[in-house]
Amino acid sequence: MPLYELVCISRSTITQENMRMLLKRSAETVLDRGGAVRGFVNMGRDQPLPYRMKRHMEYHTRGSFWLMHYYSNPNTSSVLMSQLKLDPRIIRCNVVKVTDRLSEMVSVGERA
Repeated sequence: MPLYELVCISRSTITQENMRMLLKRSAETVLDRGGAVRGFVNMGRDQPLPYRMKRHMEYHTRGSFWLMHYYSNPNTSSVLMSQLKLDPRIIRCNVVKVTDRLSEMVSVGERA
């Protein structure tokens, strides 16, 4: 299974409990479809956005950035993206395919 990285910007006013529920829901979406979650990275809460973004009929200038690394098939990524785009707590999200196989990831890391 390929390794993916989910990059998300959520509302800056999101409470810790709402953030926990959002992360749990994202992980459960991957796990229920046979994937594996590798981990989460908090990139900062209440950070200024590079430009003003409109989402769900509101303009946002600040957001909370976070990443999720996971293994899954491509169909899971599309389901996850469609769920997150409808969630009012999310401003922007994107999925990046990191590598196809674990062996490729190890060989890239050895070169550095």
